[in-house]
Amino acid sequence: MQRWWRIAGFVLLCAAAGPAGAQGHLVLIGGGDKPPEAMAKFVELAGGREAPIVVVPTASTEDDTIPYYLDLFGRELGVTDLIAVDIRTPADARRADHLAALARARGVFFAGGDQTRILAAFADSPALAAVRRVFARGGVIGGTSAGTACQTTPMITGEGDFTVIRSGAVTLSDGLGLWPGVVVDQHFLARQRVNRLLSVVLAQPALLGVGIDEATAVWVEPGGTFEVLGHGSVMVLDARRAPVSRRPFANGQENLGVHGLRLHLLLPGERFDVARRTPLPPRRRR
Repeated sequence: MQRWWRIAGFVLLCAAAGPAGAQGHLVLIGGGDKPPEAMAKFVELAGGREAPIVVVPTASTEDDTIPYYLDLFGRELGVTDLIAVDIRTPADARRADHLAALARARGVFFAGGDQTRILAAFADSPALAAVRRVFARGGVIGGTSAGTACQTTPMITGEGDFTVIRSGAVTLSDGLGLWPGVVVDQHFLARQRVNRLLSVVLAQPALLGVGIDEATAVWVEPGGTFEVLGHGSVMVLDARRAPVSRRPFANGQENLGVHGLRLHLLLPGERFDVARRTPLPPRRRR
């Protein structure tokens, strides 16, 4: 089954169960400090220090973003096959050199900044198709902050009224669609973003809300389960079986209430099964 998502004049085709044959991993950081264990896990899942890794700085406008990541992966993590693809426009997303780099990548890492820049450049492009192929052939896609937010469809854009819990209060867009059935928020507790994730989840109860705090990451495995890495917590909001109350507000919006919402607050080492929407025992450590 397939669904079409429309935004700002372009269309992305996302499989309802994720990209066909997807077997990859995700390592998604909530912003702030990058947990060493999350970055090490990303490199490990890519195939180790000699595996080809691509950094995508698209979301950032800072001049030092590319040097920062080349130093982080190269000097600190020991990656020897490393390149940044500076994709800023749809034309950049069609460049042969960028596509060649993505074609051989085993890991792709998206920097933070503004997630709408990622979709403006990547939407319906050969570069987006190349990223999805990395994921489908068992590679790892990672990101932090905006580079985390963009991995789901729908994607929270960062615009809207976050002082209320109301339908239509949070602006949504398409994302890369690599984690189906989930909507992610980042900098979660540090920036008090419970309201906006609740607004999305109560308006669309089929979605599972995952709020990742700073200095914290989720490692999403091919089967859909995830493990918390880092130093903070991950909040999971599940309204799928909870009666949602709606009261008209204005301009087609509704104030939202809920009874029996399921909330999980997961700490590092704890795991969650997205398909069954239930916590799992911690992984046995050797």
